[in-house]
Amino acid sequence: MSESEASHYVFGHSTQEMARLEAQARLIDPITRRFFEAAGIGTGMRVLDCGSGAGDVAFLVADLVGDAGEIIGVDRSAAALETARARAAGRGLRNVSFLEGDPAQMTFTKRFEAVVGRYVLEFQRDPAAMLRGVASHVHPGGVVVFHELDCATAGSYPAAPIHDQVWRWWMSLLPHTGADPRMGLHLYATFVRAGLGEPSLLDESIIVGGAKAAEYLRVNVAELMASVGDDMQRFNIATVAEIDYPTLADRMIAEAIANRSVIVGRAEIGAWVRYEPW
Repeated sequence: MSESEASHYVFGHSTQEMARLEAQARLIDPITRRFFEAAGIGTGMRVLDCGSGAGDVAFLVADLVGDAGEIIGVDRSAAALETARARAAGRGLRNVSFLEGDPAQMTFTKRFEAVVGRYVLEFQRDPAAMLRGVASHVHPGGVVVFHELDCATAGSYPAAPIHDQVWRWWMSLLPHTGADPRMGLHLYATFVRAGLGEPSLLDESIIVGGAKAAEYLRVNVAELMASVGDDMQRFNIATVAEIDYPTLADRMIAEAIANRSVIVGRAEIGAWVRYEPW
């Protein structure tokens, strides 16, 4: 898959975005861990992490495989990898390394027991081609597991109108970037198109109410808007004034508390197969 075949990564790779990803990981890692464990990621495995970004998934995998395992993370962004390498060094992780490039096109000296990725396929113009490419790095019988989103399932009850409006803006933006806001539901067909067979699937969502929704609303909704405010305005979806980012999190949290709203997060969907090449 060439650089031209990848969709625009709408969030960018600023210091602010790297911090947002780290905060998001604190909320999402337990779900990803359950997907990876169900897929069979475990002690001593050599794992390729696709679209590593700031390294959060690689660090989660490092905990699963232990010191006897090895993780190589790959990303196209040099800036993101600089952050990932610094964080790995700070954690003293000697079995985690990062490479710049397209994991579907790279070559490696040894095959992997597993290939993983989180929130990666949604940004590919041809996700089946990427899956096919990265699966070629796996030993026969190894694991291919990806965690993606279905953003259409997010909502609130009783209604939290500010949250719901922000999420409508988000759903309107993603198609402009070439990203697929429902990639999670498309995982099954994508694995089949890639020639990997029918995957096993799991679905989870974060669901929180009232004051307990504060962290989710701040990290997964308000800070998301901070990363895409310029794009929202460029595509005439919402103005900076309408978003009003400096007060957005506080307004959503106050509304959720006042309305006793339950906030239902987007669907987090995991899919995996044991790789058996034809």
